[in-house]
Amino acid sequence: MTLIVDHVNYIYDPDSPLAHKALDDICLTIPDGQFIGIIGHTGSGKSTLVQHLNGLVTATEGHIYFDGEDIYDKDFDKKKLRSQVGLVFQYPEHQLFEIDVFSDVCFGPKNLGLERKEVELRSYEALRQVGFPDELFYQSPFDLSGGQKRRVAIAGVLAMKPKVLILDEPTAGLDPQGREEILGLIKRLQKETGITIILVSHSMEDVAEYVERIIVMNKGKVMYDDVPKEVFKHHKELEEVGLAAPQVTYIMEALREKGLAVSKEATTVEEATEEILRAFASK
Repeated sequence: MTLIVDHVNYIYDPDSPLAHKALDDICLTIPDGQFIGIIGHTGSGKSTLVQHLNGLVTATEGHIYFDGEDIYDKDFDKKKLRSQVGLVFQYPEHQLFEIDVFSDVCFGPKNLGLERKEVELRSYEALRQVGFPDELFYQSPFDLSGGQKRRVAIAGVLAMKPKVLILDEPTAGLDPQGREEILGLIKRLQKETGITIILVSHSMEDVAEYVERIIVMNKGKVMYDDVPKEVFKHHKELEEVGLAAPQVTYIMEALREKGLAVSKEATTVEEATEEILRAFASK
């Protein structure tokens, strides 16, 4: 279920004094099963981009293809697209509205026209996938913690069995432990199901630790699109647009300046540890 973004442009408030180009000639190919991070400062276009991928926002110019079909064709089934390309918003409260957790997760598959038994089986499986405790299934979603709300919001999308899962700032407002739990959950889901994951974030540490490809957005354009090691080689350029490399990158650079023969390509704590131990062992 490959997604192709073909020369997409998007203008907010066209034909008005407030007109602003949010996306500028975006071309991307998103293959099956990849874990992608989209990063950029506020206003860079990253959230606008992902809202195009399941048809929530329509491009001013250009085309988007899903599984070989143009989603802007008159006869294209947008409902089917949104069941296959699921979007979890930054604030889970925007997706939670039923009287209890289980009813909330049932909402999506129910709207697919599935039989009640299938709806409930999917919802139960999705809640178990995200590690949500059984004893809270009939709790009001608004009485949950921030991390629990995010698990429910993710489960609500997973219950529709999408091929692509988009998460817009899923760790915003969480403490370090909550962030690690949610990101670990997402990585586990990707490994176990082979689903395509698109993670929108402003945290370099998050994307360095978990994703295999990074797309950097700046002023509505794709600034970089590569594996993390290659993207973070440009940390000076990232700093110029309000971003930065992971702290590990700067630590490794400082160690090299002090004479320790370590590679600057380490982007995670685990990689840095191995590299430092190797450097000391070779002395």
